[in-house]
Amino acid sequence: MNMILFMIATSLALSLILTALNFWLAQTNPDSEKLSPYECGFDPLGSARLPFSIRFFLVAILFLLFDLEIALLLPLPWAVQLQTPTTTLAWASILILLLTLGLVYEWAQGGLEWAE
Repeated sequence: MNMILFMIATSLALSLILTALNFWLAQTNPDSEKLSPYECGFDPLGSARLPFSIRFFLVAILFLLFDLEIALLLPLPWAVQLQTPTTTLAWASILILLLTLGLVYEWAQGGLEWAE
């Protein structure tokens, strides 16, 4: 019980010290460039009817796709300890192969080229 109280007191003290250091060392005079709003590289005070490039959405979808791949493959080291590790590795290999083929296809079609 004493060890738990010691750990709680230590973490609380460390948190308070780091927060106090942050307030003490932080710059309190930001310049106008940092105070201006930033909206994906566009002027936020201009017209809202400017054409928007679809490539922003393509990059976002590719990011989500590969982020999902990482989330699906994360438990793989524990799944190898199941009763049929070859089946698990086969499904993981098929998933990686499909995503790799999709990336190669997108690359070959020129979908990853930012400038035309």
